[in-house]
Amino acid sequence: MSVPTDAPTSADAATPTLDTDILIIGAGPAGLYGAYYAGFRGLSVTVMDVLPQCGGQISAMYPEKPIFDIAGYQAVRGRDLVDSLVAQAEPYGPRYLLGHRATELTHGPDGLPVVRSDRGTVVRAGAVVITGGVGTFTPRTLPAGEEFLGRGQVYFVPDPSDHADQDVVIVGGGDSAFDWADTLAPLARSVRLVHRTARFRAHAATVEKVRNLGVEIITDSEVSALHGNERLERVEIRHRTTGETRTLPADTVVAALGFLADLGPIKDWGLTLNARKIAVDTRMATNLPRVFAAGDITDYPGKVRLIAVGFGEAATAVNNAATVIDPEAALFPGHSTDKEN
Repeated sequence: MSVPTDAPTSADAATPTLDTDILIIGAGPAGLYGAYYAGFRGLSVTVMDVLPQCGGQISAMYPEKPIFDIAGYQAVRGRDLVDSLVAQAEPYGPRYLLGHRATELTHGPDGLPVVRSDRGTVVRAGAVVITGGVGTFTPRTLPAGEEFLGRGQVYFVPDPSDHADQDVVIVGGGDSAFDWADTLAPLARSVRLVHRTARFRAHAATVEKVRNLGVEIITDSEVSALHGNERLERVEIRHRTTGETRTLPADTVVAALGFLADLGPIKDWGLTLNARKIAVDTRMATNLPRVFAAGDITDYPGKVRLIAVGFGEAATAVNNAATVIDPEAALFPGHSTDKEN
C-alpha cells in the first residue's frame, strides 16, 4: 500500500506537543478523505492510526478485492482506492502518525482537545474528528513463533512485491488468507496455505481459483513451530489428527487469522455510545466539545454504513469543525471548481 514514507511517526524529541488545526483519528477511507477536505479548507491536519499503514480495514482485510460501490468507479481495487485517497490529500501536507494508538483525550485550560498516543506523542488540536471505522484492529496471534514477528512473520502484506521469489506460508481459511494466496502465487517462489480444518470461510470461487493456481492447501493442520536464525527460514506443520509433522521452507509466514475489533481506549473518553458506536448529530458532532466523528464508527437514526456515506460524513464533520475553530469561517467553503488551480 502506498503511504507517505516521509511522514513522521512520532513527535520530535524537542517538541513534546504537536499543534494542529484538526486531528483525525483513523486513517481509513473516511479519515483520508477528511485529511484532504481539511487541507482544501486551508487547515493543518494530523492523522493518527494504530495500524502501520493507511487504509484501515481495506488494507488489513481486502486490499486486492474490487470495491463496486464507490461513486465514479465501475470497480476499484481496495489498494488503489487507498493510494488515490493518500495522493488526493498529499498536496496539503498532512502529518501522519502511523503505528500510534490514541489512548487519552482531555481538554486543556483553553478548551482545546488534547490527545495522547501510546508512544507518548501529544497532539493539541482545534478539533478532533474520529474516523476509527469499527475501532482498533488487533490481529489474532499465531500461537507458535511470535518471536519472529517482523523477522518473517507478518499480519499484513502492504506490498506484495516484497515477497517476490520467496517461500510463503499463509495460515488461515478466510477471505483474507485466500486473497493473499491469490495475490502472491504469481510472485512468490512457492505459496502454501495451512488451515486447521478442511472447511473454509472464504468464498468458494476464490478457493477454487487458488487451487487452480497450484497453491498447496494443507488442511487439518496447524503451524506448530517457526525456525531460523536472524530471520525465519522454515516452519513446522503438524497434522491435528495424526500428529505427523513436516518441515517446509519459509521466508514469510502470513498469519491471516482474522482481527478483533474493539473501541479500545475510546470507550473511556466520555463519549455517548450506542452499541459501541459513537452517537453524533447532523453536524457529525459528538457530546464532547470540539470532537466530531464520521464513518462506520458513528451512529444516528437511519445510519447506513458504506464507504461512500463516510466520505460525506467526513466532509460534514470537517466543515462544522472549521466553524468551531474559527467562528468567522463559513460553513460551506464553496465548490472545488470555484478554486484556482
